[in-house]
Amino acid sequence: MRASFLGCPIDVLTMADTVELARTAMHSQQRLQHVALNVAKLVSMRFDPVLAADVASSDVISIDGMGIVWGARALGLPVKSRVAGVDLLTELLALCEREGFKPYFLGATPVVLQQAARRVRDKHPSIAFAGLRDGYFTREQEADVVRDIRSSRADCLFIGMPSPRKERFLASYRDTLGVPFIMGVGGSFDVLAGAVRRAPVRVQQLGLEWLYRVYQEPGRMWWRYAKTNTLFAGILARAIVRQRLGMAPRAHGGLPPGAGGVGHSV
Repeated sequence: MRASFLGCPIDVLTMADTVELARTAMHSQQRLQHVALNVAKLVSMRFDPVLAADVASSDVISIDGMGIVWGARALGLPVKSRVAGVDLLTELLALCEREGFKPYFLGATPVVLQQAARRVRDKHPSIAFAGLRDGYFTREQEADVVRDIRSSRADCLFIGMPSPRKERFLASYRDTLGVPFIMGVGGSFDVLAGAVRRAPVRVQQLGLEWLYRVYQEPGRMWWRYAKTNTLFAGILARAIVRQRLGMAPRAHGGLPPGAGGVGHSV
């Protein structure tokens, strides 16, 4: 079911729903682009109309962060749980082993990429990668990267590059990559490689996974989360007040309502 949250399209889906959509896409060889929405990305979209348009044009926009879950519930949307990007990646890698799909990893540093692939093979011995390519390539090298992905005949492509670079890459090439299921996974390769630890499950359930990231990487993460969380809280508070007063939501440029999507608008 597609809904609108603070001007951004979201798909209210469970993990099982999302895995089945990916599985169907890979079996049918029909392209399906997935994007995981968290607070940081939503806030960035408010100030970057190109990123906003790239996200809104995706086929599936999953709710990644607990902040989005709680915010959507506060505005009356029937969101039961999030579909965390790293958890979805883990589920899909297991699916690849079971059903013989071939994944392609694009992104991260060469060392992290190789370590992530090694640990995936340790966990899923029969998995066959279509290809591996680190994320350190120039714009002039993009055509070569696209050719390599296309010739690999991958069933799914996981892109571990930061926003908005991965969204721009996909907006430019998704129709020529020849890959049925495409998903941006952010820093998930670092998690697979063991370079970054996931927060304990209880911390995740409390919506404090961001605080655990700050604990691990304070120099890089504290200002990012302080800024985006504060901005998000203000945006959400204004939306709640407007809803309580019966006022129409503010239109936000660059976020076409109902763009793309796998369900129906509500």
